[in-house]
Amino acid sequence: MTPVTLVTGASAGIGTELARVFASHGHALVLVARREQRLNELAAEIAASGRSKPLVLPIDLAEPDAAARIGATLAAHALEPQYIVNNAGFGLVGRAAELDRDEQLGMIDLNMRALTDLSLSFIESLERHRGGILNVASIAGVMPGPRSAVYYASKAFVLSFTEALHDELKPRGIRVTCLCPGPVASEFQARAGLSEAEPPWPIAVPAARVAAAGYRGLMRGRRTVVPGWASKLLFMLAPRIVPRPLLLARLEARQVGRTG
Repeated sequence: MTPVTLVTGASAGIGTELARVFASHGHALVLVARREQRLNELAAEIAASGRSKPLVLPIDLAEPDAAARIGATLAAHALEPQYIVNNAGFGLVGRAAELDRDEQLGMIDLNMRALTDLSLSFIESLERHRGGILNVASIAGVMPGPRSAVYYASKAFVLSFTEALHDELKPRGIRVTCLCPGPVASEFQARAGLSEAEPPWPIAVPAARVAAAGYRGLMRGRRTVVPGWASKLLFMLAPRIVPRPLLLARLEARQVGRTG
């Protein structure tokens, strides 16, 4: 069986850049997302650079059998995962009681359940190939999120789950890293309902830089990676030194400003 790197949410933003950085380091790729045309374009770009052409899997990861379908497809191609990159996810901005409930439950399915399923479905393969798991969370994972309550909570789950999995799987030779970027200019903003096109400096870190930092961190066996000095400060200090009511108020005011 040929070892591959599976990248979810590879059709845009950080996912596309993660696929590029893994390909540039010689990894054979399997690209997963719903938008088949975008994946095919990325696969053609990678092949044109002299790398092996990635296998494209247009799958909706929110479907409950997605991980099983991925596993069956890989087996049919004599492939098995060496690295799992769980990047797929989305956010919504608005009061939880007013946003569409089904959309919010779909966010849970994608951001949490699918990530957990893929993280646990291929442990034997990851161990066999001395590989690892890169889960994409956010600095949102250490803060409360008024007007993005479910999204922030989902990223808190990803961070907690990944940090624990790091310790559990380390004795088996499997590296597990949580990538926690701050705001990144991508299609995420439009999907979430945000009006601003670019996140403000100095928090903003380009998607390519975020992906490169995530790759380095995974290969070095780091537990968490937070790209950018300003994001690091927020990640480490804001939840500890800012009083909770003030932090809640400031975060809610920011979301109101971004959608207004």
